[in-house]
Amino acid sequence: MQTETKAKVDEILSANGQPVTVLRFTGDISSSSRDTVLGTYEGVVKSRPVLIDFSKVEYINSSGIALVIQMLMEASKSDQTIAAFGLTPHFQKVFTMVGITKYAALHRDVATAIASL
Repeated sequence: MQTETKAKVDEILSANGQPVTVLRFTGDISSSSRDTVLGTYEGVVKSRPVLIDFSKVEYINSSGIALVIQMLMEASKSDQTIAAFGLTPHFQKVFTMVGITKYAALHRDVATAIASL
């Protein structure tokens, strides 16, 4: 059974004091997550870097990966810096295979992701 996708938006500061938006997703990401994933991204300040927290995402199917790619392509259009962290080793491999790393760096944890900005 699929777990509903939820999103939370946090603001943190990078090491140099720059504001960074963190999108924290939970549950499963699939085609039914469209409004949550894309809607949450639409509300972020485009001039700030964004970190995407996948540490509480249980499963991402191919439709969910397509939504993530769509979100990252939107960020790319506005030259927004975006990075992801908290993916399981399996999904790190999948994201690399499908080319997500062209749009976002993948990091082990939030500290590594923040340090990359």
